[in-house]
Amino acid sequence: MILFGSIVNFLLIIMGSLTGRFLKEIPEKMKETVMYGIGLAIVAIGIQMTFDSTQLLIVIISIVVGAVIGEWLDIEHKINALGMWIEKKMPAQKEQQGIAQGFVTATLIFAVGSMAIIGAIDSGLRNDHDVLIMKGIVDGFTSIILSSTLGIGVLFAAFPVLIYQGLISLLATQINKFVPDDLIQLFITEMTATGGLMIIGIGLNLIGLTKIRVANLIPAIFVVGIIVTIVHLF
Repeated sequence: MILFGSIVNFLLIIMGSLTGRFLKEIPEKMKETVMYGIGLAIVAIGIQMTFDSTQLLIVIISIVVGAVIGEWLDIEHKINALGMWIEKKMPAQKEQQGIAQGFVTATLIFAVGSMAIIGAIDSGLRNDHDVLIMKGIVDGFTSIILSSTLGIGVLFAAFPVLIYQGLISLLATQINKFVPDDLIQLFITEMTATGGLMIIGIGLNLIGLTKIRVANLIPAIFVVGIIVTIVHLF
């Protein structure tokens, strides 16, 4: 089953988010310190991912072009609007607070990263779900912490993650017929580094040092594919 890994990832995020809601009575000072800790850990992960690049110029160009496209499309506003729509649908006023922030932050953390792409490709190409299952375990534990501090909005991030990874897996079932293995590997490497910069931005936002519109950088992932293809051809 091609989507098995994505479905497991989806379920583990939901389970973690629901578990985290039972821990919502954590003192505010503790929540704040935990969030700073998560932010620092995310920054460290992002830095490590960025160092995977072998063609840093590709990463820089992808981020710049991706930012222009993202700002033009105003992706962050649209994701926030979706989060606000979910807030309005929640019956309890207490649960409404901060749903948009939890949804947007968790979606970016769970979807922007090498494991999401690599795992989904492995599921589609080789029917190997190990990476996505491992990612699901990590996401599950992360969602426990995030939902205990950011709220139930974290749970709703499971849905775009399922759609995003599922589509990649389905596409990957056909991609090896047209794309050589070395090109796929170069794309994954530079996509990992580009995603790493976005992860750093997410971490800095959680710490409160910046207000980077990370969602508007998402097109950079697709720009990487275009640039890598051009480089490969020439």
